[in-house]
Amino acid sequence: MKAELILGGIGDLATVARGPVPRVGDCAADLARIDGAALAIDGGRFVFVGTARRARREVTLRSGGRALDLGGAAVVPGFVDAHTHLLFAGDRADELADRVHGATYRELARRGGGIYSTVRRTRHASDARLLSEAGARLGRMALNGTTTVEVKSGYALDHGGELRLLLLVPRLARRSGMRLVPTYLGAHAYPPGPPGSRPRYVRSILERTLPAVARARLAKFCDVFCEPGFFDLATSERILRRAASLGLGLKIHAEEFVRSGGAALATRLRVRSAEHLLEASPRDRAGLARAKVIAVLLPLTPLTSTQGARSPGREMVDARVPVALGSDLSPNSWVESMPLVIAHAVYSARLTPSESIVAATVNAAYAIGVADTAGTISVGRSADLAAFDLDSVEKIPYRIGAVPSHVYRRGIRISPS
Repeated sequence: MKAELILGGIGDLATVARGPVPRVGDCAADLARIDGAALAIDGGRFVFVGTARRARREVTLRSGGRALDLGGAAVVPGFVDAHTHLLFAGDRADELADRVHGATYRELARRGGGIYSTVRRTRHASDARLLSEAGARLGRMALNGTTTVEVKSGYALDHGGELRLLLLVPRLARRSGMRLVPTYLGAHAYPPGPPGSRPRYVRSILERTLPAVARARLAKFCDVFCEPGFFDLATSERILRRAASLGLGLKIHAEEFVRSGGAALATRLRVRSAEHLLEASPRDRAGLARAKVIAVLLPLTPLTSTQGARSPGREMVDARVPVALGSDLSPNSWVESMPLVIAHAVYSARLTPSESIVAATVNAAYAIGVADTAGTISVGRSADLAAFDLDSVEKIPYRIGAVPSHVYRRGIRISPS
């Protein structure tokens, strides 16, 4: 076979290409490793995955092609960030001291800060500013090995503004070269205003915005922030059932601050993913496993909240719940490095190094509906990978905040600008 690019000198390759999707139970740690590997890429896809010895017999370079020796690097699929709030303006650095002194997410929101300060800035930002700021974040994420990103709306909290955010996602994808998966999260919080206006906002979501999102195919999923003070169980269920009737996949923010019943709702509706789950109970975990709902865990969010909780990674895997990872990139949790996320998944959420890599690749791809194209290194798949100057892929989480030496997206190297 012919290739435009041959990558050799790979000491340890984790293809993550063996087993069911998503990986669960014993398979949650199966990296499908190859020692002394080589990869061949043509037309932006892998055309050969195997040992360097086989590659020398079976692969030839096209005229003008290139062969690169990675010097014994450890290689994994490009990371898939399964939960971000990428599209926003400004930051909340001015609130950090208050959070350290004990101010909670809900308290900041009640004061008109927190999410509402971001909503004000995002509503007033131009498209050019939003594209510039989000594009810069994506660039830094890519340099840390991320090649696929879920992008939630949710910082406009009105019909036109939420549609505007979703319409920016494909423009960002074209500019960045990243694979972006849009999720509608108009039910992130209620818009500023008197409590009596809340039913009207819910009706707008149900009768106006969700049909518009589905009709124009602006999002692959609908998400709801199901927590006391935000969207209660009954309202969350109404929104998710309406989204399902329109053909959208379902996600839910559940059990982040208190046990609210969101995980049980996820089980009942058999949503694609339940996210956060800090307060999920053993019964919740059993239900998620039974319903085959994937748990998207965000191990750095408890750290940035300064509240002392930890993501229940070990508990989820032991209960046979499939686990994926996300950064929760947002003004509340400004995380752009998936290697840092997987390190925290090991050191705080208690996943093994192998489980954390599976959770950040194939399982994360499943959580956002792209497991057919992303999350593994196999023939025919998009040539997305991250190479680290380490002798084992399991050292990626061990070396906290490790930075890859090479990142490829569709066979094109991503380099610092």
